[in-house]
Amino acid sequence: MAVRRTGAGEPIVWIHGLGESSVSFDPVIELLPGYEHTLVDLPGYGRSAHGEPQALEACADHLAAWLRERPLATLIGHSMGGVLAVMLAERGVARRIVDVDGNLTRGDCTYSAQASAYSEADFVAHGFAEMRARVYERGVTELALRTYYAALCFASPRTFYKQATELVALSSTNTLIARLAAVQVPSLFIAGVPDGICEASKLELDRHRVRWIGIEPAGHWVYLDQRATFAGTIDHFVGS
Repeated sequence: MAVRRTGAGEPIVWIHGLGESSVSFDPVIELLPGYEHTLVDLPGYGRSAHGEPQALEACADHLAAWLRERPLATLIGHSMGGVLAVMLAERGVARRIVDVDGNLTRGDCTYSAQASAYSEADFVAHGFAEMRARVYERGVTELALRTYYAALCFASPRTFYKQATELVALSSTNTLIARLAAVQVPSLFIAGVPDGICEASKLELDRHRVRWIGIEPAGHWVYLDQRATFAGTIDHFVGS
């Protein structure tokens, strides 16, 4: 697992999403001085090695063992990283967590759903390349997808497929919101509005009385779409 650190102050650990890398967070951490930012590239993504693909719970165990060697930090996870942040809070290695447009219900699965439509062999052989091509085309008008395309070029297709299919399966159980609601540390869910999580997930957040806010106009990469508002929200939550 590749790790970068920058800044000094209260520690924040950033956990990227499916197919992403830590580089996607760089524009927003520039707006958050006064913190020590630790950015990880999960195994199989970014600068990390491409080993045997890890299941999400195993990935959380891997992160938890690493975090236990560090002071308790705020964990900020985007998309799949939000799911991992909840798992890490369950393991007692977070001071507080921010789940940024993480998977909650089946309607939140976009690229994970596209991947799971293939068999593993077909996805590795040609499906991953086809998906990257679609991301590249959409990046002409959607700026966040430009960095996502670059990250996908470094991602392991086997790791992507394993974790994508697991995300779809987990989201389909409708248990992820209850797990988020049950964590024993302060938590905040940040949704991109109108193009982040689905409407069903918003209703479930309210039903489970999860503290959440919507930032608009924004999509799934809300921290890139509305950098200043997102940074201000993080600063207020950590400071409070």
